[in-house]
Amino acid sequence: MGRGRVQLKRIENKINRQVTFSKRRSGLLKKAHEISVLCDAEVALIIFSTKGRLYEYSTDASMEKILERYEQYSYAEKALVSSELESQGNWCQEYSKLKAKVEVLSKSQRYLMGEQLDSLNLKELQQLENQLENSLKLIRSRKNQVLSDSIAELQRKEKTLEEENKNLEKQIMEKQKAKVLTQNARWKQAQTKSLSPLLLTTDAPPPPPPPNIGCYQGGATEEAAAAQPQVRISSSSLLPPWMLSHLNG
Repeated sequence: MGRGRVQLKRIENKINRQVTFSKRRSGLLKKAHEISVLCDAEVALIIFSTKGRLYEYSTDASMEKILERYEQYSYAEKALVSSELESQGNWCQEYSKLKAKVEVLSKSQRYLMGEQLDSLNLKELQQLENQLENSLKLIRSRKNQVLSDSIAELQRKEKTLEEENKNLEKQIMEKQKAKVLTQNARWKQAQTKSLSPLLLTTDAPPPPPPPNIGCYQGGATEEAAAAQPQVRISSSSLLPPWMLSHLNG
């Protein structure tokens, strides 16, 4: 028959309890040694009997070093847990503070909008009125400042535009003067060119008389005399009328 399952409860028989303690203690020490060797683990085992007798086991490291390491680890874990709890508590406290501030600000905003004023007494209403008046004074002062700055800026722009307009007018007048001078110079030059052939015609000497040849001298002279006025008239046809009248007279 197989071994039955042992019920885990306190053994009432003192002798059986002592025998079981001795067997299980030896087995526990053996298991601790095996796990330290097989798994290269640091193991510390402490057992106190019912009579207060101490049984212990530790690996190659001393029991004090293992216990010190355990205390450091336990302290660090406790500090981490406590810091997390403290931070959670701080976050909760901060959340409650911020929530209260939001509620106060929302109430103040509703009061400024003229809503939910039934819960305010006379003193609170007077304070709210004074606050609104001070706010209106500040708003009006800022509005006047903005308006004055805008007017000054517009005046500055107007002055700048006026100066630019004057400069443009000056440039236009200078261009018009230069254009008039150029036109006058061209007109004088054209007039000089048109009068130059007239001056050359009036200053030219008269043509020489025809030569006298033998018996035909008298006849040639008469013919030349008869033809000379016609030549002068034809040559002077280019002259103005007042010069023609002077010559003919």
